[in-house]
Amino acid sequence: MYPVKTLPVLFFFLLTMDADRARHSDSMVLASGNMITLGEVVVRNKTDIPRFIDRVRNDSGFYKAFRNLHILQFSAFNDIRMNNARGEAKVFLRSSTRQLRRNGCRRMETLEEQSGGDMYSSEHRFKYYTALLYASLFFTIDSVCGEDNIVKGREFSTGGNTGMEKHREQLKMLFFNPGKKIPGIPFLSNKTAIFDEGMATRYDMRIDMCTRNNTNCYVFRQTVKPQYRNDVVVDEMTTWFDDRRLDVLARNYTLSYDAGLFDFHVQMEVQLRRFGEYLVPILIRYNGNWKAIFKKRERGVFTATLFDFH
Repeated sequence: MYPVKTLPVLFFFLLTMDADRARHSDSMVLASGNMITLGEVVVRNKTDIPRFIDRVRNDSGFYKAFRNLHILQFSAFNDIRMNNARGEAKVFLRSSTRQLRRNGCRRMETLEEQSGGDMYSSEHRFKYYTALLYASLFFTIDSVCGEDNIVKGREFSTGGNTGMEKHREQLKMLFFNPGKKIPGIPFLSNKTAIFDEGMATRYDMRIDMCTRNNTNCYVFRQTVKPQYRNDVVVDEMTTWFDDRRLDVLARNYTLSYDAGLFDFHVQMEVQLRRFGEYLVPILIRYNGNWKAIFKKRERGVFTATLFDFH
């Protein structure tokens, strides 16, 4: 039996031993020009790290999961809120919708809708940029025909686009291809390319393994080093991959930047699952605070819950 006075010392000693053991069980590797920390389980599994990193950099499955929404029927709960400086939602939209697809065309039915505040103009158009972006990604006003879910050879481009169309394309680049350059955004184009030479060294990268929803997963975390926090856009990104197919099962982002003319701080979360042969998003959460010159500051929060796929 240890004397009472020695227990705190013994507890601190055991914690130190555990921390030291954890440090020694990790390993550092150089893959695709990036130094990456590997968790103990990853080391024991002898994971092919260069192949894994190349798969992460060139992954198209995450984007394809959203392209699959163009060819499937599904239901959705939509929740959009615009908060004031105190975090109170004075403006909101809640709705349930159903996407129908027939004869190569898709259209959306609104089953129920509630709104409050000045979400809409007198012409029933969204007054807030956050709501406009949400609608451009998840709402369909008229029938859309002739679409497919092919991603090979499909490149994002802002060429020829202006206004909302250009901003929507830039958002899609950031959303679907995180870590790639985004043209057309002043001061930011190269700061999103977190795998490129000169940017990758500003991040701590780590690969672990865990269980998520009864599925064994690789967890890839990229976190900006403190001294570079003001020089990057992607502060942190965590992605969960199925350990067999390397499907993206979930991804969390934290993005921020202050360029004087505009500033933003955005957090996003995406969850995906398989419906038959299709990987589909089932939950998208967004929490963004941004200000652009000549525009009022927007504090927008939205959640899209997708289900009942056919």
